[in-house]
Amino acid sequence: MKIAAKNNKAFHDYEVIERVEAGVMLTGAEVKSIRAGRISLADSYAVCVQGEMFVNHLHISSYERGGLYTPEPTRRRKLLLHKKQVAFFGTEVERKQLALIPLSVYFKDQWVKIEIGLCRGRKKYDKRQKIAEQEAKKKIAQLVKARN
Repeated sequence: MKIAAKNNKAFHDYEVIERVEAGVMLTGAEVKSIRAGRISLADSYAVCVQGEMFVNHLHISSYERGGLYTPEPTRRRKLLLHKKQVAFFGTEVERKQLALIPLSVYFKDQWVKIEIGLCRGRKKYDKRQKIAEQEAKKKIAQLVKARN
């Protein structure tokens, strides 16, 4: 598995409740651009519309040798999921006021996959608490290492 992009900001801003792997409908030039690492997950999100799942604002830069047809970099892209998964995530988002956030984009064999997380937004004090816990763990690890 080769990771093309990871959304580190999502792990800071959201609490990930559940994850799912989905395929993405892309053009050939977009796949080549992802292989070159020209993808950004910042500010992207997924929505369920009429029984189908789409990802919005996923920025894939245009491939420089792409020819005449170059799709819009932030166009809406369809996610490939089972109908039951789409129905489950659609109802969870509506019922519990959650968000569907892309966590990472990677290659599984030759296929481009995207990991979508069902997320709950964190408050400012939750973010501070998480940072404090990480710093405490880091300090403890340093002390243990220095002692040995």
